Amino acid sequence: MSSAVAPKAPIPDIASHITYAMRTMGVAPIPRNYELFYEAYIGSNPALTKKLASYGNSISQDELDAVAAQFFGNRQLQVVDNAHIRIVSELEAIVRLLKQEQNSLESYNRLLGETCNRITTKSNASSDILQNAIAILAKATGDTMAHGERTVESVSQKSREMEQVRQELDEYKRIANTDSLTRLANRRAFDDRLAAVYDGPLNRHLSALILADIDNFKAINDNYGHPVGDKILATVATIIRTTVPHDVFVARTGGEEFAILVDGCSEDEALQIAERVRTTLASTPFRNSKTGIDYGPITISLGVCMGAEAEDPGDLYGKCDAALYCAKHAGRNCSVAYENGMKKEFSKSWLIYKK
Repeated sequence: MSSAVAPKAPIPDIASHITYAMRTMGVAPIPRNYELFYEAYIGSNPALTKKLASYGNSISQDELDAVAAQFFGNRQLQVVDNAHIRIVSELEAIVRLLKQEQNSLESYNRLLGETCNRITTKSNASSDILQNAIAILAKATGDTMAHGERTVESVSQKSREMEQVRQELDEYKRIANTDSLTRLANRRAFDDRLAAVYDGPLNRHLSALILADIDNFKAINDNYGHPVGDKILATVATIIRTTVPHDVFVARTGGEEFAILVDGCSEDEALQIAERVRTTLASTPFRNSKTGIDYGPITISLGVCMGAEAEDPGDLYGKCDAALYCAKHAGRNCSVAYENGMKKEFSKSWLIYKK
Protein backbone atom coordinates (compact mmCIF):
# COMPACT_ATOMS: atom_id res chain seq x y z
CA MET A 1 0.00 0.00 0.00
CA SER A 2 1.27 3.48 -0.68
CA SER A 3 2.32 5.90 2.04
CA ALA A 4 -1.03 7.65 1.72
CA VAL A 5 -2.59 4.84 3.72
CA ALA A 6 0.33 3.01 5.35
CA PRO A 7 1.81 4.42 8.59
CA LYS A 8 5.02 6.44 8.52
CA ALA A 9 6.40 5.42 11.90
CA PRO A 10 6.92 2.12 13.69
CA ILE A 11 3.78 1.18 15.61
CA PRO A 12 3.39 -2.08 17.53
CA ASP A 13 0.24 -3.73 16.16
CA ILE A 14 -2.11 -3.78 13.21
CA ALA A 15 -4.92 -1.93 15.01
CA SER A 16 -2.52 0.91 15.84
CA HIS A 17 -1.24 0.98 12.26
CA ILE A 18 -4.75 1.35 10.92
CA THR A 19 -5.79 3.92 13.51
CA TYR A 20 -2.65 5.92 12.75
CA ALA A 21 -3.36 5.84 9.02
CA MET A 22 -6.96 6.95 9.58
CA ARG A 23 -5.87 9.79 11.83
CA THR A 24 -3.26 10.88 9.28
CA MET A 25 -5.96 11.14 6.62
CA GLY A 26 -8.44 12.87 8.94
CA VAL A 27 -10.84 9.92 8.84
CA ALA A 28 -13.44 9.60 11.60
CA PRO A 29 -12.63 6.61 13.90
CA ILE A 30 -16.01 4.91 13.49
CA PRO A 31 -16.48 1.14 13.00
CA ARG A 32 -17.38 1.17 9.31
CA ASN A 33 -14.29 3.26 8.48
CA TYR A 34 -12.01 1.01 10.52
CA GLU A 35 -13.34 -2.09 8.77
CA LEU A 36 -12.75 -0.50 5.37
CA PHE A 37 -9.16 0.42 6.21
CA TYR A 38 -8.57 -3.01 7.74
CA GLU A 39 -9.53 -4.78 4.52
CA ALA A 40 -7.37 -2.39 2.51
CA TYR A 41 -4.42 -2.71 4.86
CA ILE A 42 -4.21 -6.51 4.99
CA GLY A 43 -4.34 -6.65 1.20
CA SER A 44 -7.36 -8.93 0.90
CA ASN A 45 -8.65 -6.76 -1.94
CA PRO A 46 -5.86 -5.11 -4.00
CA ALA A 47 -8.36 -3.00 -5.93
CA LEU A 48 -9.68 -1.57 -2.67
CA THR A 49 -6.13 -0.85 -1.47
CA LYS A 50 -5.35 0.97 -4.72
CA LYS A 51 -8.62 2.91 -4.58
CA LEU A 52 -8.01 4.22 -1.06
CA ALA A 53 -4.40 5.06 -1.86
CA SER A 54 -5.57 7.14 -4.86
CA TYR A 55 -7.17 9.67 -2.49
CA GLY A 56 -3.79 10.61 -1.05
CA ASN A 57 -3.89 12.11 2.44
CA SER A 58 -7.42 13.46 2.27
CA ILE A 59 -10.74 11.70 1.87
CA SER A 60 -14.25 12.74 2.92
CA GLN A 61 -16.80 10.57 4.70
CA ASP A 62 -19.04 10.60 1.62
CA GLU A 63 -16.13 9.34 -0.48
CA LEU A 64 -15.38 6.62 2.09
CA ASP A 65 -19.00 5.50 2.12
CA ALA A 66 -18.99 5.42 -1.68
CA VAL A 67 -15.87 3.22 -1.65
CA ALA A 68 -17.47 0.95 0.95
CA ALA A 69 -20.64 0.64 -1.13
CA GLN A 70 -18.58 -0.11 -4.25
CA PHE A 71 -16.52 -2.90 -2.73
CA PHE A 72 -18.66 -4.36 0.04
CA GLY A 73 -22.18 -3.01 -0.22
CA ASN A 74 -23.68 -0.75 2.41
CA ARG A 75 -25.10 -3.34 4.79
CA GLN A 76 -21.89 -5.12 5.75
CA LEU A 77 -20.01 -1.97 6.69
CA GLN A 78 -22.93 -0.40 8.57
CA VAL A 79 -23.91 -3.37 10.75
CA VAL A 80 -21.83 -2.25 13.74
CA ASP A 81 -22.81 1.40 13.36
CA ASN A 82 -26.50 0.52 13.16
CA ALA A 83 -26.22 -1.76 16.18
CA HIS A 84 -24.54 1.03 18.12
CA ILE A 85 -27.37 3.42 17.23
CA ARG A 86 -29.99 0.86 18.25
CA ILE A 87 -28.31 0.14 21.59
CA VAL A 88 -27.97 3.84 22.40
CA SER A 89 -31.63 4.36 21.51
CA GLU A 90 -32.75 1.48 23.73
CA LEU A 91 -30.63 2.71 26.65
CA GLU A 92 -32.05 6.22 26.30
CA ALA A 93 -35.58 4.75 26.32
CA ILE A 94 -34.79 2.77 29.49
CA VAL A 95 -33.45 5.91 31.20
CA ARG A 96 -36.65 7.77 30.27
CA LEU A 97 -38.78 4.94 31.66
CA LEU A 98 -36.84 4.88 34.92
CA LYS A 99 -37.13 8.65 35.31
CA GLN A 100 -40.88 8.41 34.74
CA GLU A 101 -41.06 5.68 37.38
CA GLN A 102 -39.05 7.84 39.76
CA ASN A 103 -41.43 10.77 39.20
CA SER A 104 -44.44 8.48 39.73
CA LEU A 105 -43.06 7.23 43.05
CA GLU A 106 -42.22 10.76 44.18
CA SER A 107 -45.77 11.88 43.39
CA TYR A 108 -47.16 8.90 45.30
CA ASN A 109 -44.98 9.67 48.31
CA ARG A 110 -46.13 13.29 48.29
CA LEU A 111 -49.76 12.18 48.15
CA LEU A 112 -49.18 9.83 51.10
CA GLY A 113 -47.64 12.62 53.13
CA GLU A 114 -50.36 15.13 52.30
CA THR A 115 -53.17 12.68 53.08
CA CYS A 116 -51.61 11.66 56.39
CA ASN A 117 -51.20 15.31 57.37
CA ARG A 118 -54.83 16.01 56.46
CA ILE A 119 -56.03 13.21 58.69
CA THR A 120 -53.75 13.86 61.67
CA THR A 121 -54.45 17.63 61.75
CA LYS A 122 -58.16 16.99 62.13
CA SER A 123 -58.72 15.66 65.64
CA ASN A 124 -62.34 14.96 64.89
CA ALA A 125 -61.93 13.48 61.45
CA SER A 126 -65.28 12.21 60.26
CA SER A 127 -65.96 8.82 58.74
CA ASP A 128 -66.50 10.51 55.35
CA ILE A 129 -63.08 12.17 55.52
CA LEU A 130 -61.40 8.89 56.43
CA GLN A 131 -63.23 6.96 53.71
CA ASN A 132 -62.35 9.65 51.16
CA ALA A 133 -58.69 9.50 52.20
CA ILE A 134 -58.69 5.72 51.97
CA ALA A 135 -60.25 5.89 48.50
CA ILE A 136 -57.64 8.41 47.34
CA LEU A 137 -54.80 6.30 48.70
CA ALA A 138 -56.23 3.08 47.25
CA LYS A 139 -56.52 4.62 43.79
CA ALA A 140 -53.04 6.18 44.01
CA THR A 141 -51.58 2.89 45.20
CA GLY A 142 -53.25 0.99 42.37
CA ASP A 143 -52.14 3.52 39.77
CA THR A 144 -48.57 3.48 41.09
CA MET A 145 -48.42 -0.32 41.10
CA ALA A 146 -49.83 -0.48 37.57
CA HIS A 147 -47.31 2.12 36.41
CA GLY A 148 -44.51 0.12 38.02
CA GLU A 149 -45.64 -3.08 36.31
CA ARG A 150 -45.73 -1.31 32.94
CA THR A 151 -42.25 0.07 33.60
CA VAL A 152 -40.90 -3.38 34.48
CA GLU A 153 -42.42 -4.87 31.34
CA SER A 154 -41.12 -2.02 29.16
CA VAL A 155 -37.61 -2.29 30.60
CA SER A 156 -37.70 -6.07 30.11
CA GLN A 157 -38.76 -5.57 26.49
CA LYS A 158 -35.94 -3.09 25.89
CA SER A 159 -33.50 -5.54 27.49
CA ARG A 160 -34.72 -8.32 25.19
CA GLU A 161 -34.26 -6.02 22.19
CA MET A 162 -30.70 -5.19 23.28
CA GLU A 163 -29.98 -8.90 23.72
CA GLN A 164 -31.16 -9.45 20.16
CA VAL A 165 -28.78 -6.72 18.97
CA ARG A 166 -25.96 -8.42 20.89
CA GLN A 167 -26.74 -11.74 19.23
CA GLU A 168 -26.78 -10.08 15.81
CA LEU A 169 -23.39 -8.52 16.56
CA ASP A 170 -22.01 -11.86 17.71
CA GLU A 171 -23.21 -13.46 14.48
CA TYR A 172 -21.77 -10.59 12.44
CA LYS A 173 -18.44 -10.98 14.23
CA ARG A 174 -18.47 -14.72 13.59
CA ILE A 175 -19.11 -14.17 9.88
CA ALA A 176 -16.58 -11.33 9.68
CA ASN A 177 -13.91 -13.56 11.28
CA THR A 178 -14.62 -16.64 9.14
CA ASP A 179 -13.05 -17.54 5.81
CA SER A 180 -15.98 -18.16 3.48
CA LEU A 181 -14.27 -20.95 1.49
CA THR A 182 -12.77 -23.10 4.24
CA ARG A 183 -14.98 -22.06 7.21
CA LEU A 184 -11.83 -21.62 9.25
CA ALA A 185 -10.91 -18.40 11.02
CA ASN A 186 -9.68 -15.76 8.56
CA ARG A 187 -6.72 -13.38 8.55
CA ARG A 188 -8.55 -10.81 10.66
CA ALA A 189 -9.21 -13.36 13.43
CA PHE A 190 -5.64 -14.66 13.15
CA ASP A 191 -4.16 -11.18 13.64
CA ASP A 192 -6.14 -10.73 16.85
CA ARG A 193 -5.30 -14.21 18.13
CA LEU A 194 -1.60 -13.86 17.33
CA ALA A 195 -1.41 -10.53 19.15
CA ALA A 196 -2.99 -12.17 22.21
CA VAL A 197 0.04 -14.48 22.51
CA TYR A 198 1.94 -11.51 23.92
CA ASP A 199 -0.74 -10.35 26.34
CA GLY A 200 1.16 -12.04 29.16
CA PRO A 201 4.47 -13.87 29.76
CA LEU A 202 2.74 -17.20 30.39
CA ASN A 203 1.00 -17.11 27.00
CA ARG A 204 4.23 -16.28 25.25
CA HIS A 205 6.29 -19.09 26.79
CA LEU A 206 3.67 -21.79 26.29
CA SER A 207 2.44 -20.89 22.81
CA ALA A 208 3.59 -22.14 19.43
CA LEU A 209 2.83 -20.88 15.94
CA ILE A 210 2.73 -23.30 13.02
CA LEU A 211 2.55 -21.95 9.48
CA ALA A 212 1.57 -24.42 6.76
CA ASP A 213 1.66 -23.93 3.01
CA ILE A 214 0.35 -26.37 0.37
CA ASP A 215 3.19 -27.48 -1.89
CA ASN A 216 3.06 -26.52 -5.59
CA PHE A 217 -0.49 -25.23 -5.29
CA LYS A 218 -0.12 -22.90 -8.27
CA ALA A 219 0.38 -25.94 -10.50
CA ILE A 220 -2.92 -27.36 -9.27
CA ASN A 221 -4.78 -24.19 -10.23
CA ASP A 222 -2.96 -23.99 -13.56
CA ASN A 223 -3.59 -27.63 -14.47
CA TYR A 224 -7.11 -28.16 -13.16
CA GLY A 225 -8.58 -24.70 -12.69
CA HIS A 226 -9.51 -22.62 -9.67
CA PRO A 227 -12.78 -24.49 -8.87
CA VAL A 228 -10.75 -27.65 -8.30
CA GLY A 229 -8.18 -25.65 -6.38
CA ASP A 230 -10.90 -24.27 -4.13
CA LYS A 231 -12.22 -27.76 -3.39
CA ILE A 232 -8.73 -28.94 -2.52
CA LEU A 233 -8.26 -25.93 -0.22
CA ALA A 234 -11.51 -26.73 1.55
CA THR A 235 -10.52 -30.38 1.93
CA VAL A 236 -7.08 -29.48 3.29
CA ALA A 237 -8.71 -27.11 5.76
CA THR A 238 -11.01 -29.89 6.97
CA ILE A 239 -8.08 -32.28 7.37
CA ILE A 240 -6.11 -29.73 9.41
CA ARG A 241 -9.11 -28.87 11.59
CA THR A 242 -9.95 -32.52 12.33
CA THR A 243 -6.33 -33.58 12.86
CA VAL A 244 -5.31 -31.03 15.48
CA PRO A 245 -6.88 -30.99 18.99
CA HIS A 246 -10.30 -29.34 19.08
CA ASP A 247 -9.11 -26.43 21.25
CA VAL A 248 -6.30 -25.46 18.85
CA PHE A 249 -6.82 -22.29 16.80
CA VAL A 250 -6.69 -22.83 13.01
CA ALA A 251 -6.95 -20.11 10.36
CA ARG A 252 -6.56 -19.65 6.65
CA THR A 253 -4.24 -16.66 6.47
CA GLY A 254 -4.27 -16.22 2.70
CA GLY A 255 -4.09 -18.18 -0.53
CA GLU A 256 -2.88 -21.69 0.25
CA GLU A 257 -1.38 -20.77 3.63
CA PHE A 258 -2.78 -21.84 6.99
CA ALA A 259 -1.84 -20.96 10.56
CA ILE A 260 -2.14 -23.10 13.68
CA LEU A 261 -1.73 -21.57 17.16
CA VAL A 262 -1.19 -24.03 19.98
CA ASP A 263 -1.40 -23.05 23.66
CA GLY A 264 0.26 -24.87 26.52
CA CYS A 265 2.78 -26.92 24.58
CA SER A 266 6.48 -27.53 24.14
CA GLU A 267 8.35 -27.32 20.85
CA ASP A 268 8.37 -31.13 20.59
CA GLU A 269 4.61 -31.23 21.05
CA ALA A 270 4.13 -28.50 18.43
CA LEU A 271 6.32 -30.44 15.99
CA GLN A 272 4.28 -33.57 16.67
CA ILE A 273 1.10 -31.70 15.77
CA ALA A 274 2.72 -30.36 12.60
CA GLU A 275 3.91 -33.84 11.61
CA ARG A 276 0.51 -35.34 12.29
CA VAL A 277 -1.09 -32.77 9.96
CA ARG A 278 1.58 -33.39 7.31
CA THR A 279 1.37 -37.19 7.32
CA THR A 280 -2.44 -37.22 7.45
CA LEU A 281 -2.63 -34.96 4.42
CA ALA A 282 0.05 -36.87 2.50
CA SER A 283 -1.88 -40.13 2.99
CA THR A 284 -5.23 -38.67 1.91
CA PRO A 285 -6.27 -39.45 -1.69
CA PHE A 286 -7.46 -36.53 -3.81
CA ARG A 287 -9.42 -38.15 -6.59
CA ASN A 288 -12.52 -37.07 -8.50
CA SER A 289 -15.01 -39.89 -7.97
CA LYS A 290 -16.90 -39.03 -11.17
CA THR A 291 -14.04 -38.55 -13.63
CA GLY A 292 -11.40 -40.65 -11.92
CA ILE A 293 -8.86 -37.81 -12.16
CA ASP A 294 -6.23 -38.08 -9.44
CA TYR A 295 -5.12 -34.65 -8.22
CA GLY A 296 -2.66 -36.01 -5.70
CA PRO A 297 -0.49 -36.40 -3.98
CA ILE A 298 -1.22 -33.17 -2.07
CA THR A 299 1.48 -32.33 0.44
CA ILE A 300 2.19 -29.49 2.81
CA SER A 301 5.27 -27.82 4.27
CA LEU A 302 5.24 -26.48 7.81
CA GLY A 303 7.29 -24.07 9.91
CA VAL A 304 7.17 -24.06 13.72
CA CYS A 305 8.25 -21.38 16.18
CA MET A 306 7.69 -20.97 19.90
CA GLY A 307 6.38 -17.66 21.22
CA ALA A 308 9.32 -17.47 23.64
CA GLU A 309 11.74 -17.23 20.70
CA ALA A 310 10.22 -13.96 19.45
CA GLU A 311 9.81 -10.48 20.84
CA ASP A 312 6.37 -9.66 19.47
CA PRO A 313 3.71 -10.95 17.05
CA GLY A 314 5.52 -9.66 13.98
CA ASP A 315 8.78 -11.27 15.05
CA LEU A 316 7.03 -14.57 15.77
CA TYR A 317 5.34 -14.59 12.38
CA GLY A 318 8.59 -13.69 10.62
CA LYS A 319 10.61 -16.40 12.36
CA CYS A 320 7.95 -19.03 11.78
CA ASP A 321 7.76 -18.02 8.12
CA ALA A 322 11.55 -18.34 7.91
CA ALA A 323 11.21 -21.91 9.20
CA LEU A 324 8.50 -22.55 6.61
CA TYR A 325 10.78 -21.15 3.91
CA CYS A 326 13.51 -23.59 5.02
CA ALA A 327 11.00 -26.46 4.85
CA LYS A 328 10.18 -25.51 1.27
CA HIS A 329 13.83 -25.36 0.31
CA ALA A 330 14.56 -28.66 2.07
CA GLY A 331 12.43 -30.43 -0.50
CA ARG A 332 8.88 -29.66 0.73
CA ASN A 333 6.53 -32.06 2.54
CA CYS A 334 8.37 -31.64 5.84
CA SER A 335 8.17 -29.75 9.14
CA VAL A 336 10.98 -27.46 10.32
CA ALA A 337 11.38 -25.75 13.70
CA TYR A 338 12.89 -22.28 13.81
CA GLU A 339 16.54 -22.05 14.84
CA ASN A 340 18.67 -18.98 15.45
CA GLY A 341 20.33 -17.86 12.26
CA MET A 342 17.63 -18.96 9.86
CA LYS A 343 17.41 -16.43 7.06
CA LYS A 344 14.41 -14.16 7.23
CA GLU A 345 15.01 -11.99 4.19
CA PHE A 346 12.64 -14.10 2.13
CA SER A 347 9.90 -14.25 4.75
CA LYS A 348 6.67 -12.29 4.57
CA SER A 349 5.65 -9.56 6.97
CA TRP A 350 2.98 -10.41 9.54
CA LEU A 351 1.27 -7.16 8.55
CA ILE A 352 1.55 -7.99 4.83
CA TYR A 353 2.75 -4.48 3.95
CA LYS A 354 5.93 -3.18 5.52
CA LYS A 355 6.22 0.53 6.27
